[in-house]
Amino acid sequence: MLLGKVTGTVVATRKDDNLTGLRFLLVRELNTDMKETGKMVVAVDAVGAGVGEVVLYASGSSARNTTATKDRPVDATIMAIVDELEVDGISQYQK
Repeated sequence: MLLGKVTGTVVATRKDDNLTGLRFLLVRELNTDMKETGKMVVAVDAVGAGVGEVVLYASGSSARNTTATKDRPVDATIMAIVDELEVDGISQYQK
C-alpha cells in the first residue's frame, strides 16, 4: 500500500460499464514525512474518502482485491483513511 492525499475528484460520464457506480478521486503520493513525491494517480474510492484526507491506496493487481473493485478494470484503489502516522516514535500526522 502507498500513502497519499486526496486532492480532487474525477468525473467521467462516459466509461466502461464495469466502472459504473464507482467514485474516482485524484490522489497525490506522500512520503513518510508527509511531503508530496510528485506522483499522482486516479484511484477508485472504496471507503468514502474525501478531498483533503490522507489515505492508503493500492495499485496494480492489488487494487482489484476489494469488494467494490473485484473483477473491474482499475489500477488504483483507496483502501483506508489514515487517522495517524507515526515513524520511529514521532507523530508525522494526526487527523
